[in-house]
Amino acid sequence: MENEERGSEKIFSNGDVYRGGFKGTIPHGKGKYTWLDGSIYEGEWEEGKMAGKGKIRWSSEAMYEGDFCGGYLDGFGTFIGSDGSMYRGCWKMNSQHGIGRKQYSNSDIYDGCWREGVREGSGRYAWSNDNIYIGNWKNGRMCGRGLMKWFNGDLFDGFWLNGLRDGSGCYRFSDGSYYFGTWSKGLKDGSGTFYPAGNKHLSKLNLESHKDKRLSQLSSDHLDESMIPSVKPSLSDKISSSFRRGSGRFSHKATLITTDSLREMTPHERERSSNGSQTEPDSNTVAYEREYMQGVLMKERVRNISKLSHTSKQRLKFAKDVEKKSCFNIFQGHRSYFLMLSLQLGIRYTVGKITPVPMREVRSSDFAEQARIRMYFPRKGSQLTPPHHSIDFYWKDYCPMVFRNLRELFKLNAADYMMSICGDDGLRELSSPGKSGSIFYLSHDDRFVIKTLKKSELKVLLKMLPHYYSHVQAHDNTLITKFFGTHRITLRRGKKVRFVVMGNMFCTELRIHRRYDLKGSVQGRFTNKDKIDESTTLKDLDLAYEFHMDRSLHEALFRQLSLDSAFLESQHIIDYSLLLGLHFRAPEHLRSLLEPPDSQHQAESTISADGVISEGDILIPPRGLVLVTHEPGAVSIAPGPHIRGDTLKAYSIGDKEADLLLPGTGRLRVQLGVNMPAQANHKIVQAETDNAETELFEVYDVVLYLGVIDILQEYNMKKKMEHACKSLKFDPMSISVVEPTLYSKRFITFLEKIFPVQP
Repeated sequence: MENEERGSEKIFSNGDVYRGGFKGTIPHGKGKYTWLDGSIYEGEWEEGKMAGKGKIRWSSEAMYEGDFCGGYLDGFGTFIGSDGSMYRGCWKMNSQHGIGRKQYSNSDIYDGCWREGVREGSGRYAWSNDNIYIGNWKNGRMCGRGLMKWFNGDLFDGFWLNGLRDGSGCYRFSDGSYYFGTWSKGLKDGSGTFYPAGNKHLSKLNLESHKDKRLSQLSSDHLDESMIPSVKPSLSDKISSSFRRGSGRFSHKATLITTDSLREMTPHERERSSNGSQTEPDSNTVAYEREYMQGVLMKERVRNISKLSHTSKQRLKFAKDVEKKSCFNIFQGHRSYFLMLSLQLGIRYTVGKITPVPMREVRSSDFAEQARIRMYFPRKGSQLTPPHHSIDFYWKDYCPMVFRNLRELFKLNAADYMMSICGDDGLRELSSPGKSGSIFYLSHDDRFVIKTLKKSELKVLLKMLPHYYSHVQAHDNTLITKFFGTHRITLRRGKKVRFVVMGNMFCTELRIHRRYDLKGSVQGRFTNKDKIDESTTLKDLDLAYEFHMDRSLHEALFRQLSLDSAFLESQHIIDYSLLLGLHFRAPEHLRSLLEPPDSQHQAESTISADGVISEGDILIPPRGLVLVTHEPGAVSIAPGPHIRGDTLKAYSIGDKEADLLLPGTGRLRVQLGVNMPAQANHKIVQAETDNAETELFEVYDVVLYLGVIDILQEYNMKKKMEHACKSLKFDPMSISVVEPTLYSKRFITFLEKIFPVQP
């Protein structure tokens, strides 16, 4: 190895000058580098690249001081722009990435998560005119759940998309009145209910005090001062210039006062303003049910509170549930980022601790309370835990040996598992919580879904776990949700968040064009067509197809579905469903998500990358699927994620073992629930001929992905009461909640109708 030179100076041919340590002829150690344009770096070097601690000042007067790696701003540091803007926080390859605080030249401040230079994740944005937003971000815009308070006292708590209100929400006016409803692209759209100030339903819910208390708590829930200290006002940069100037979304005070922020008038107030004084109904006893279309009020009815529609009452319940039941408030501000870090730290610790233990059979003691791992993770580290950038937390891992063996059964390597969940790319939080208030994370490679659990769901899972383990062990091809780990994080003030790690059924190489959640019930099982896009999960009454498949695949599918539903019935589980994903072999046909692909043809054929014949702009599904026979044990086709079981046999070629390979892929192996070829039949017309009526169908080649999900709802006393109440209003067999034996039978019967046996 060449000796390191110290204190030397070198002038490069381009006029740059370096003074400091060398390793051979390249900078190494500590040194100062001056570029010809006047830019200066002073700090640590490693084999010719800036690495370690350092400070750089550009000729534009911009400056950075902090960590470097491989010549990039990478780690933790402070950047001051030439316009006076300041960012202090985490960096990755010259981009803000992680958690940090940015103060702009107009004195706006953003405190929160960043991804590759843009605001993404949880964060708090405070405008210089005292408007405040706390919630989720995506691609630099408000997206997902969030709370916005305007300088005039108005407040909105609900869902956002691309910087605009979009979805359900609650708008509180500065005078104390409320509007519960839905928005689309920033405008009221759909039904809603307006409650005047002083309404007795609002006082019962204590909404005003809840909201103010929550905003106060969130506003003070900043980054830990030891991580991100206060910075002085100034600033602006390219990342937010379009947000403040070009996009017109919440940029200046004028745009921040929307039509919602103007005081809503009751119909009697409007009448009084035009015809003089009139007597107004008591605002304590009435509410106003309204219907909007793109911001325009179409209908309005004055209703006594006792006679409010079921929908209006549900909105009030939604507001109450947000405050008391949903775990969303745990994830506000920077908590979501901290929880993600804590989850990764805990899983890394547990998997690392359990992996060196020799493999053995699961014992009954592995399911017991004493088998659980508990650990305290102080931020400064301890003898057993590393220092970290999250907050102090307690970690609990349930039945680690059981889940380790489950991961082995699912052919999941421990290193791959940790890389997917605990890698540097982190986890992605899905923008909207589930109906139950659960929050979902996706691993960066989409292989795993991490969901928060209610305490009752965790109890059901742990109670079921010994039987679940036996079922999975006995049935390689089970379609039931695959569980890989269950954990709990306890934060400051005793808040507990429970997680389960599951396989993502839609982590596929082929694009999922439509997805359905099928229970076999019909009451309310449809989707509003105006709200459907490709990512929408449709329901039973939305399904317009029958699926025909190879007879042996059909037999194998229903044999396993019967085994799985019988297992769930034995555990008194209801409310589970079949999650079904469709890949059309001609995706460009799709014109909508409820209508089948266009069947018109044009000339001039080509072959697409998907292996589908194309005539002009229209793709025609191929008429056959390739069957490739092989000797047992000679298969080299790589299975998809979390796939188990033997290769399925194709009925059409007898008893020979075969892989079904899809045209244009040449490698996707067909297994139960994954890459399953089928034909989707859609009846389009019933034509009358001279002698009889003829049913006409459109037929499409599809690839199916399916599995049984939502298996943690026990048929308990609460569900029995729900069944009794709903049975008074609806057909008892049409509602979702029925006792487990009936549920299982109805579930299989419904699936037999949409997957009929081939004649």
